[in-house]
Amino acid sequence: MTSHVKVTVPRIVGIVNVTEDSFLDGRRYLDAEAAISRARALHEDGAFAVEFGPASSHPDATPVSAAKEISRIAPLLDRCRQEGIRVCVDSFQPGTQSFAISAGVAMLNDIEGFARPEAYQALAASDCLLVAMHSVQRRGNATRVATDAREIMTGILDFFEQRIHALESAGIARERLVLDPGMGFFLGNTPQASIVVLQRLGILREAFATPVLVSVSHKSFLGALTGRDVDQRGSATLAAELYAASLGVDYIRTHDVAALTDAFKILKALGATVS
Repeated sequence: MTSHVKVTVPRIVGIVNVTEDSFLDGRRYLDAEAAISRARALHEDGAFAVEFGPASSHPDATPVSAAKEISRIAPLLDRCRQEGIRVCVDSFQPGTQSFAISAGVAMLNDIEGFARPEAYQALAASDCLLVAMHSVQRRGNATRVATDAREIMTGILDFFEQRIHALESAGIARERLVLDPGMGFFLGNTPQASIVVLQRLGILREAFATPVLVSVSHKSFLGALTGRDVDQRGSATLAAELYAASLGVDYIRTHDVAALTDAFKILKALGATVS
């Protein structure tokens, strides 16, 4: 018997933070060999791409220079390309973005939504996918700011309308853009904003006819809802990711690729329509 459940399998972006202070895996992958080993494992688990984050973006993170970011990712990019691992780099700094482009990355992820015009020439000359993220902070790392969950979607739609216009005006094709509404502290200091945005992902997809990425992995709002510490939010993460997949999101960015790919395998075995 076939289940009525229908899930579209998104492309999965696996996270490897090469930082000292990332909220879940800080220091774990600072060593290049450890980072490569983790990237290889995520690739084997089914990741479409592996994202290296050379700087943390949570509210308590220490700022990192572009030179430091580059020193952290430089030993990794060629190795991954040699092993056939598609790479994404997470940075809002134009210098880091230009270096990553020159190294042939497949994706760039910018928590500011590519808001810095000095990067536009290099971005327009490249062909990598660009994940433009929304945040209520607009610039820099997340902060602990109060927001009104009832107004959050209006702000997100206005933000992306402006960012898409600016990027297209700079010669960057719309087809290269992936939109990330942000989650956790990037939306506010209470879980309600993240819940509202997850529930209304379809509005974002329909508004711009552009692929959408969701990143809920171990985020603060999951801890607020469950009372779990950051390293105990795996089950909550998976539940939110499967909910996003049920709404047809195109990409999910996660620390645990295996859990998500296994979940899709089980849904398929149970008779769900998984495509």
